[in-house]
Amino acid sequence: SVAAATDNKLVDTIPMIDMSAYLDRENRPEEAAAEIAKVADSLHRFGALVIKDPRVEEQSNTVFIDMLEKYFYNSDGKRDARPEMHYQVGVTPENTERPRNHCHRSALLDEKERPYTGCPPDADPKWRFFWRIGSKPKTSKYPQLNADPVIPEEIPEWSDTMDMWGTKMLTALHTLAGMAAEGLDLPSNTFQDMMQDAPHLLAPTGSDFNKYGANGTVLAGYHYDLNFLTIHGKSRFPGLYVWLRDGRRMPVKVPPGHLIVQAGKQIEYLTGGYIMCGFHEVVVNEATMAVIDKKKAAAAAEGRDTSNLQELWRVSSTLFGHIASDQVLKPMGRFATPEALAEFPPVETGQQVQNELNAINLGADSEKNEL
Repeated sequence: SVAAATDNKLVDTIPMIDMSAYLDRENRPEEAAAEIAKVADSLHRFGALVIKDPRVEEQSNTVFIDMLEKYFYNSDGKRDARPEMHYQVGVTPENTERPRNHCHRSALLDEKERPYTGCPPDADPKWRFFWRIGSKPKTSKYPQLNADPVIPEEIPEWSDTMDMWGTKMLTALHTLAGMAAEGLDLPSNTFQDMMQDAPHLLAPTGSDFNKYGANGTVLAGYHYDLNFLTIHGKSRFPGLYVWLRDGRRMPVKVPPGHLIVQAGKQIEYLTGGYIMCGFHEVVVNEATMAVIDKKKAAAAAEGRDTSNLQELWRVSSTLFGHIASDQVLKPMGRFATPEALAEFPPVETGQQVQNELNAINLGADSEKNEL
């Protein structure tokens, strides 16, 4: 049984970034400077931060999650799947993504801080849908990472809703990338320029609590994200845990109207390990169970069959922000020390992504993008 930890709530520990001061920095320069410093410090110490972007309203998250609940509830997991494209567009059905084996790493953690993920890890019972956001490169050596979209024809509002939420999330990440660069003593456009024409992916997950709602069920095994920065809106069900740089595991609690951002492998590369990619997992805990029970009770009170409810799908409103496929990843600025360059030798981003996909079961040469 996984207790719902109520102490050490993430938002109480990790600084909350108010982006309004930065967006109005001409009139609020001192506040903006303080927020810039907080972004760099939070990414370094915690690998994650909580942000409030006045341009991203909770209502947009609601519209998005409503549509994805409906989609996952009705999907067969086959029609919209593109395994020949490494599942980098369209749907990925349950028990397809498999986390990399991090058992050696997790064994080094204090026993009370270890993940619930088994060793070796099982395939994840969560589903996913990948939808490309932003402009595509005119030419790329990595066309499979820049494939045409899959559009479920039975949902006429699909493209508009996906693009609406994905664009809001990417805009928030773009601004945050500028703040991070400045806080790391790099020109503010450093990361933003490298993000241009990248294969940014709106990547909601769907977990079916009609099937996988038992306490302790691991929905997304212990893993890090292979991309640059990951951003999520608030989910309707708790269960996300993150690991801080010091090895502590913490439950994520995102206030309504806020977003959580996590560091991925590409920013670890660009900072020579000054910022480390953050490990996380999603597990059914007592707090999750309480929401499941509440939704079942409400359905029963309406006289509905509670054995297979659409509202018992846990949707994450996730976007993976990437560095462009043909950019070279290597430590930059003050992070380009001989030691860092030896540990992080230059690699094209598209090749780094392909290597990771092969390791997590989604690549062409494998027998997962996480993620």
